[in-house]
Amino acid sequence: MNIDPPVFPPQNGAVFLTDGGLETTLVFHEGLDLPCFAAFPLLLSGSGRQQLERYFEPYLRTARERRVGFILDTPTWRANTDWGAKLGYSLHDIADINRQAVTWAKDLRRRHVEDGAGVVINGVVGPRGDGYQPGWQMTADETEDYHAPQIAAFCEADVDLVSAITMNYTEEAVGVANAARALRVPVVISFTVETDGRLASGENLRSAIERTDEATSGTPVYYMINCAHPTHFEHVFSDDAAWTSRIRGLRANASQRSHAELDEAVELDSGDPMDLGRHYRELRGRIRNLSVLGGCCGTDHRHIVAICDACLPAR
Repeated sequence: MNIDPPVFPPQNGAVFLTDGGLETTLVFHEGLDLPCFAAFPLLLSGSGRQQLERYFEPYLRTARERRVGFILDTPTWRANTDWGAKLGYSLHDIADINRQAVTWAKDLRRRHVEDGAGVVINGVVGPRGDGYQPGWQMTADETEDYHAPQIAAFCEADVDLVSAITMNYTEEAVGVANAARALRVPVVISFTVETDGRLASGENLRSAIERTDEATSGTPVYYMINCAHPTHFEHVFSDDAAWTSRIRGLRANASQRSHAELDEAVELDSGDPMDLGRHYRELRGRIRNLSVLGGCCGTDHRHIVAICDACLPAR
């Protein structure tokens, strides 16, 4: 693996940026049709890869200008067995696409960042089901078996990091972490929460993190929150409890709407980038290890710049 432990994971407080809401940007700003909200098919054509590169380039440029690291995601949130089948892709196709995604990201890093310094290639794993609703829930063992092929494909292409994004129940998070541990690749777990700060399963965030750590012997290199507005979960950080030190990443939504409201929306709610930046700054004062800063649904490059302006001192 290509990770230098003193630099990443950012235990020393080094800041890493991510991109914003890939799918919402492509659909609402670029006018693309993404069936099943899947961006991975873009990797299969030259024009699609160019579209992805145009999307990521401003974020990479901002990381260079701000002299911080960048976590470069593969566009593979939907590139698993079930979602692939819905889109007509075989198991062989999906494995090959996941390998291609890592190779594409490495090439993008090589062409846009001198020596690839400070850019981590992150293999993105999404939920088996809907990111907003747990629906049918697997056991941890079932989840490990289900997600292992995607993680194995990432490893075959020599990915730096794997992140499970928009996890909404603990057993799926545990399974992904155990699969990554078996394949000897660092893993991040990112939970999403509802407007009450709880997972869609009803479990609170503290319990989800502590249970995942207990079941995996602390395997995740850190935890993250994504696909929720800060107003949905700020209240859960009312003290300096030890569990909050495990949270290092935040990729919030632009909108304060609930998941159900976002599902029904026909127009994008981009919120207020400057206000979102202020929420990030406030949370960095309460979550002492918060150092991976990015966006999720409804956010774009404007929001990441506003978060930088609010959280990073002028250099």
